[in-house]
Amino acid sequence: MGICVGLQAIFSGSVEDVGCPGLGIIPYSLDRFDDASKSVPHIGWNNATCLSNPTLYDLRPDSKYYYVHSYKYPYKEGELEGLGWSVATATYGTETFVGAVARGNIMATQFHPEKSGVAGLRVLRAFLTGSGATGLNAQQPTVDGAASTSSGAVAGMGLTRRVIACLDVRTNDQGDLVVTKGDQYDVREKSADRGVRNLGKPVDMARRYYEQGADEVTFLNITSFRDCPLADLPMLEILRRTSETVFVPLTIGGGIRDTVDTDGTKVSALEIATMYFKSGADKVSIGSDAVLAAEEYYAGGKSLFGNTAVEQISRAYGNQAVVVSVDPKRVHVPKADATRHATVRTQYLGPKGEEYCWYACTIKGGRETRDLDVVELTQAVEAMGAGEILLNCIDKDGTNSGFDLELIEQVKQAVRIPVIASSGAGNPSHFEEVFDKTTTDAALGAGMFHRGEYTVKQVKDYLAEKGQIVRQFEGDL
Repeated sequence: MGICVGLQAIFSGSVEDVGCPGLGIIPYSLDRFDDASKSVPHIGWNNATCLSNPTLYDLRPDSKYYYVHSYKYPYKEGELEGLGWSVATATYGTETFVGAVARGNIMATQFHPEKSGVAGLRVLRAFLTGSGATGLNAQQPTVDGAASTSSGAVAGMGLTRRVIACLDVRTNDQGDLVVTKGDQYDVREKSADRGVRNLGKPVDMARRYYEQGADEVTFLNITSFRDCPLADLPMLEILRRTSETVFVPLTIGGGIRDTVDTDGTKVSALEIATMYFKSGADKVSIGSDAVLAAEEYYAGGKSLFGNTAVEQISRAYGNQAVVVSVDPKRVHVPKADATRHATVRTQYLGPKGEEYCWYACTIKGGRETRDLDVVELTQAVEAMGAGEILLNCIDKDGTNSGFDLELIEQVKQAVRIPVIASSGAGNPSHFEEVFDKTTTDAALGAGMFHRGEYTVKQVKDYLAEKGQIVRQFEGDL
């Protein structure tokens, strides 16, 4: 069985590295998604549809499966079937590509079944029990000997709208790890005791959001754990326990940088990321370090030095494993040429009636502003190898007034990699608005879920009612 790059390895080669031959079990070569209108990598929940054999390893036409890749084999009707393969396809934009193949004792998926919820677990069960291979023998070929999987069969389906649940995790004053949320990053209660706001336990809440249909779960560690040996970081245990019952992608952010352990040992960002990956994380999120690296990138004439956290991790694990979390805030100016930074003409005027603004990047949880705008930062980290942008907005955080659509569109026009809209979601209509009025690739919610005001399922039901393609939780295996 091959998963993701495991499927790609059974082909003869790929433009990803033309000098590295594949196994050649399928005598064709892969290429890269090339439609400039799409974000690359292709990240999210998509179909794996096989019309010729609907029982192919228990793949189901109404189910969605989690993909994360930049390279694919374009589907050509009858080509692989003529070689005896059963084929399932997915569509991204105008491109239909191979989502899974099976023949004899070989089963390979471009998607990740282990991260595809109940639908993916069914595929794994079909492989492990042998029932999937038995089903292949019952396949009925078409009259010309080639099975038919028409790309038109998945028209109107394809990639879903991703809804992500984000959990800010930190220690409270009693030393317990809790999920918290604040306004403009102030996580303490407004009451006299000013204690850290405690909204629940991270592992339990992650499982709840998974069962409500969250497409991904993101943990942001907002406590440094400076006095704790790196090998015993509390977040490692949270990831281990969460990954036992939550079968969607897990992202972890906070503290992923070159550092020194409590015993004086120097530890690289790559080594810290590796610990998280081994504990169950699928992606790591980098914040302040990415801003500082971007400043060095421009100071050096847009030079890549190879030693930044983004470069280290993406080189080892692929750019799809690296998310950069961006924390910008608005700076109003009277006219577009009043600053060197990339501006937008805003419908939200400044305190003195300013019609333009630019978005200044911050570090240290929004406490320090840098002379770097959001376009500069996102383009720099894309060049370094980041695969996704988690786009926050300090001005919107905790307001429940909706996402900053102007900020999202500015960043989407500046980069090719996927963008996750964050900050400001207060009700399901805000998700529909951001998907309808911007080209964002995903949207994230936090406080509205933690406080029990709305569930992930309610957001997805609302999106479905508005005609958006979403994935719903499928229940028990």
